[in-house]
Amino acid sequence: MGRTKIKITELYIYPIKSLRPLSVSKTQLRREGLQYDRRFMLLKVEDGDGDGDGGGDGKRYKNIQTAHFPECTLFSQAIDGDHVVVTYHIPAKPLVDPPPPEQRTALRVPLNPTITGCDTVAIKLFGSATIAYRMGDPYDAWFSSCFGYRAILVYIGENRRPVLAHAPPQPETPQPQLQQEEGKSWFSSIISFMSSYQGQPLPRGSAERQKQDTSGLTFNEAAPFLLTSKASLREVSARLPEGQDVDMIKFRPNIVVDVISDDDLESDSNSNPPLPSSSSSSSSSSSSSSSSSSSSSSSSSATTKEGTREANLAAWDEDFWAELHLPQSKHRLALTANCARCISINIDYETGRPAAGEQGAVLKKLMRDRRVDAGSRWSHIFGRYAFLLPPPPPRLLNIAGDHMDTQVHDHDQHGSAHELTETATEGEGEDGGGSGGGGTVGARLAADVAVGDEVEVTRRITERDVWAWPK
Repeated sequence: MGRTKIKITELYIYPIKSLRPLSVSKTQLRREGLQYDRRFMLLKVEDGDGDGDGGGDGKRYKNIQTAHFPECTLFSQAIDGDHVVVTYHIPAKPLVDPPPPEQRTALRVPLNPTITGCDTVAIKLFGSATIAYRMGDPYDAWFSSCFGYRAILVYIGENRRPVLAHAPPQPETPQPQLQQEEGKSWFSSIISFMSSYQGQPLPRGSAERQKQDTSGLTFNEAAPFLLTSKASLREVSARLPEGQDVDMIKFRPNIVVDVISDDDLESDSNSNPPLPSSSSSSSSSSSSSSSSSSSSSSSSSATTKEGTREANLAAWDEDFWAELHLPQSKHRLALTANCARCISINIDYETGRPAAGEQGAVLKKLMRDRRVDAGSRWSHIFGRYAFLLPPPPPRLLNIAGDHMDTQVHDHDQHGSAHELTETATEGEGEDGGGSGGGGTVGARLAADVAVGDEVEVTRRITERDVWAWPK
């Protein structure tokens, strides 16, 4: 029997926001989110004044989000080379009757479209604004026919939305000393440099801090990643009648973790075969209509034993996770806020309508004990928002002029040390490279990640975070 560890069991991306998720076996963590995640978004064209945001063309638009447009769940997505392929599932009781011919066809959307000459639209999502590019026809026409009302598809390109709260503190970038300080040995100079790396975060509002935080968000809502736990999902499913489970995709996560043994992972390794990929796509993907079934194993808090690591996972333990380490890539995730749930978890993905019976009352079943965020006191919490932390410090030149790897020990509040080593090699591209994906100094922050990768909880909090996103 293999050792049990907390591992990534599912990865999901949503190339077009609000549609069904796309299950991937491997992808890349980037500062703004998983590769290709929420690069596109749909808007409903409002008649009259409406309550949506205005566009440059004088029209009014409303964000199409799952909670208010449950019919989005009838659209599936799959990556084929450098395109995302969208198909529509016609329910037994059609929402558009008779179903238009477009509902029986597939739409191919380029993942990296040309934006030259595109009209722009102002977008405000969760109070955070940006400018997006209209894709135009045939995309608008196809979605409008499938929805039964006028809709447009927009693309974010390289634009980003500001993070309004819960961004993790960024360490000050140290400047290596080029020569030995008078009266100091080379060893003392290096130690001094390393100490400066672990200095205090830059003040909020400072020019340097703003520069560090400018990566921003795409069309994800409040953070680049949403992480959920299968242990917590099992606890939610246990609130339903026997034989009924809640599907994880209703919580729309990016990263799902669970306790799993090496043996179990090996036996499941072929359950999600990747689709063919092209040079422009590093994500291996397949369309997902449901997540893997939940199990009924018991759980307790994660533990570490000397020499070997045997992990267990309690429901809701993730409420207190502040930082995770991904040993395969040597990167870390900062978990900074709770995710408040809404009526979207009550949707029936087969009908595109609110679910009937117990499946339509999942949100209510969380009411008694999951209103645990004092900053969002009436909301039900499931999952944690996360950010990819910067890579370890750059390598230094030792006295002989050779590169030496620097090591930072990140001490959590319990005094345990977490060691990270910079392994970037010269000549890596903008998006990093190699198994770590860290790239060179100044390169885009990126890390390869795959189902089966181990996750270590390296920092915890004693009290839950409090929601502070401005309303």
